[in-house]
Amino acid sequence: MQNPVQDEQDHLATFYATLDRERERTDGRLRDEQVAGTRNRQALHQRDGRIRDLNARLARLNAAEEGLCFGRLDDEAGEVLHIGRIGLHDDDYEPLLVDWRAPAARPFYIATAVENHGVIRRRHIQTRLRKVVDIQDEQLDLDRTAPGASQPGRGVVGEEILLSALNTKRTGTMESIVRTIQADQDRIIRSELAGILVVQGGPGTGKTAIALHRAAFLLYTHRDQLEKRGILVVGPNSTFLKYIGQVLPSLGEDGVRLVTVAELYPDLIATRPESPEAAEVKGRAAMANVIEKAVADRQWLPAEPIEVTVDRTVLRLDSSVCGDARARARARGLTHNQARPFFGKDIIDALTCQYADIIGADPLGGENLLDEYDLEELRKEVVAEPAVKNLLQRLWPLLSPQDLLVDLYGDEERLATAAPQLSPLDREHLLRYGDDWSPADVPLLDEAAELLGDDGRDAARERADRARAIAYAQGSLDVLTGSGSTDFDEDEESEVLTAKDLLDAESLAARYEADDDRTLADRAAADRRWTYGHVIVDEAQELSPMAWRAIARRCPLRSMTLVGDVAQTGAAGGGTSWQQALVQTFGDRWRLAELTMNYRTPAEVMDLAGHVLSEVDPAAKAPESVRSTGVKPWHEEVPPADQAQYVSKVAREEVQHGQVGVITSRSRLELVQEAIGGGDDITVLTVAGAKGLEFDSVLVVDPDGILIESPRGLRDLYVALTRCTQRLGVIGPLPPVLRDAPAWDDRTAGTHQPGSDLAG
Repeated sequence: MQNPVQDEQDHLATFYATLDRERERTDGRLRDEQVAGTRNRQALHQRDGRIRDLNARLARLNAAEEGLCFGRLDDEAGEVLHIGRIGLHDDDYEPLLVDWRAPAARPFYIATAVENHGVIRRRHIQTRLRKVVDIQDEQLDLDRTAPGASQPGRGVVGEEILLSALNTKRTGTMESIVRTIQADQDRIIRSELAGILVVQGGPGTGKTAIALHRAAFLLYTHRDQLEKRGILVVGPNSTFLKYIGQVLPSLGEDGVRLVTVAELYPDLIATRPESPEAAEVKGRAAMANVIEKAVADRQWLPAEPIEVTVDRTVLRLDSSVCGDARARARARGLTHNQARPFFGKDIIDALTCQYADIIGADPLGGENLLDEYDLEELRKEVVAEPAVKNLLQRLWPLLSPQDLLVDLYGDEERLATAAPQLSPLDREHLLRYGDDWSPADVPLLDEAAELLGDDGRDAARERADRARAIAYAQGSLDVLTGSGSTDFDEDEESEVLTAKDLLDAESLAARYEADDDRTLADRAAADRRWTYGHVIVDEAQELSPMAWRAIARRCPLRSMTLVGDVAQTGAAGGGTSWQQALVQTFGDRWRLAELTMNYRTPAEVMDLAGHVLSEVDPAAKAPESVRSTGVKPWHEEVPPADQAQYVSKVAREEVQHGQVGVITSRSRLELVQEAIGGGDDITVLTVAGAKGLEFDSVLVVDPDGILIESPRGLRDLYVALTRCTQRLGVIGPLPPVLRDAPAWDDRTAGTHQPGSDLAG
């Protein structure tokens, strides 16, 4: 009887041979398409589409190289299915390897001894490069227990594999959980595309991994629907996006754009620091009315007649004329900038008529002496007059969102007029000067863009780009023509074709425009009006009502996955319940799924964090940890003056256990960063920066400061305490909520004495 490991090795060799052949075929087809030429624009678009598809296929095949096959199912009928990162078939199109997202693979994640879905045995296959290094079997039909097969326990699928993965040191980037997806996670990953799915889960429940694997699953099952529009993933901070950045590529999917709220607006990354109070005001739903009023206020109605001079003739524009023109322009239901030409036409017509009445009047009191031609010439004169242009800009200015907000923030009177519902203190939080932007400004810029419409700058840019492309193409044609051979008899008629005989500069420029090789994410990033097939929001509880409005615009079909934990809400404008967070934008059009198993945080740490959670919400229940490490959290009462140097020493000691996260208060951040210096294994950050991240060891520094500085300090402290997978240390005076917790390590007080440690 063949060794099971060797048996799986033989299967694995077949899978990799098939993968290599498929890669070679795809690469060959790609090269053929790249050298194929065509002058037909439609054929060119089709060719470029095929090239993009082949590149995507090749990327998926390359991504499957590591961990190609990781599971096997043996069913009651004697059929064997191998589960892997992608699906593979033999030359007769018989399945060799089943994609983990396929319906046939689902029992690998949900089958139990109680409900085995026809599966007798589930095998977990561990590989390194192209070699099988271990297998672990779970016997799911207890009447047919195979020798050496383990029994499933605690409702955890592949418990040994899962615990092994959890106990492995972190690498600084999130790994795919495709081998260890649990039944409760699988149910959410495979949930239907339509509608808004809210996933509530405490620390360590795998919310982020579930969201990313759900994106991969949806791209697999709804590729035709999602491939052209893509999926938007919104995360809490740039560090988080780097942390999760390789998960989807490792699953062979790249039709996803990853951003923070600060990056939602094209050509702008908002990084200006801002007080929590100002951010909270900007995030209120009432700010939508403020922006709307600010736009309306720029459609100025003068109280007194305005005089304007055209060629030494003084014209008077009455308030009633302006009011009528404004009413007609507004009645069109257009954006501010779209309605501006209609308003301007009415004003120009009024001024032209008045101008004609003055200079064309019959001295003897008869009819006006000007005809239609004369009136049109006068109209051109009025339009060209700089004073008239300035007047129109005052009455109904052409505005960009940036112009609107800079003017609004920098003028107390404008603020008071646009935001009477805000208190003087709230308006003071908004008052500032300059055109740099904070993350909380981005949803307001987006709101303003919806009301203002195109200000003409994009069109001007496109015209300039087009002109440059044609000029460049003309230069290329001139070079090609000039370098052509002239070695023929001048008396003979030449039949040599040149580049100019085949196409002109405009056609050549159009050909290059058609060949848009930008990724979907790049094309979506450049277009504020891009709408996505699906949106995923991580740490969704942190978003303000205005941020939700901006995200909702990017997915009018309301197909979303929102993951988070309302017990971890740190932002003053975030929601402390999903009803509160979502009702203003989505009403009750969402469904809730809850996760209750903690796969990351050890039970010893959750015992401590539970004391904080009970203060946050006495009715809340912490997720149940699936494992214990035997290592309790420890605490050291280090004086503030010694904390930075002490933490630096302890963090370097903790590196032996893996990646170290040092989470501290905002006021201590720079001091601790300077003390620790650089290094890939130690990351120093605030609670806001630690959202969504995990480390092998975590040192929480100045817990009292975290409580005091944060608008929701207890929730932030709960986040800080639950970022570790193995070890937790707390440094500095303890707040009351932690002081009497029985979960501390009972080590002797002198173990971490600052004096003795620093002396060494």
